[in-house]
Amino acid sequence: MRTVESDRYFVVTGGPGSGKSTLIAALRRNGHPVFEEAGRKIIRQQTETSGRALPWVDPALFADKMFEHDLQSYNAASGEAGVVFFDRGLPDVLGYLHLTGLPVPESMRRAARTYRYNRQVFIAPPWPEIFTQDAERKQDLEEAERTYRAMVAVYSEYGYELRELPRETVAARLAFVRRIVGES
Repeated sequence: MRTVESDRYFVVTGGPGSGKSTLIAALRRNGHPVFEEAGRKIIRQQTETSGRALPWVDPALFADKMFEHDLQSYNAASGEAGVVFFDRGLPDVLGYLHLTGLPVPESMRRAARTYRYNRQVFIAPPWPEIFTQDAERKQDLEEAERTYRAMVAVYSEYGYELRELPRETVAARLAFVRRIVGES
């Protein structure tokens, strides 16, 4: 299988409650095409329809749905011009499965090796001062920290270079990202 690679696709990853989605929203406001996080979208859909693909009901089904969403987002990004940002990427699902102790299907491993993002991946470190829980984010800070470590491990394993986002204002994070992608 040939590798599909796009240097213009940038992932923002990390643990829950570390400011990823806030940064993604700022990137959208600045005119960048962005693809939303699969997890929150699936949780909303499954909750509205009394579905089973929820992390606290059927974590394997939840992972399958996230992976499907992320693959669709990856393919949809080809229709966008310029730099594109993803609130999490395909490797995040592998990290989630590892974190929950579930096996990672070989098909997911193969897809993560095949569908590549820019080598530089932005990772939001745990940030206790801004961490909050809500209806979709039920994890506590300890689990958020474990998730962060799982993302460091999986993205490193797949050959990505992690660029840790500063624990600063959204404007400072936005400037950091724009500098790395060559927009400043």
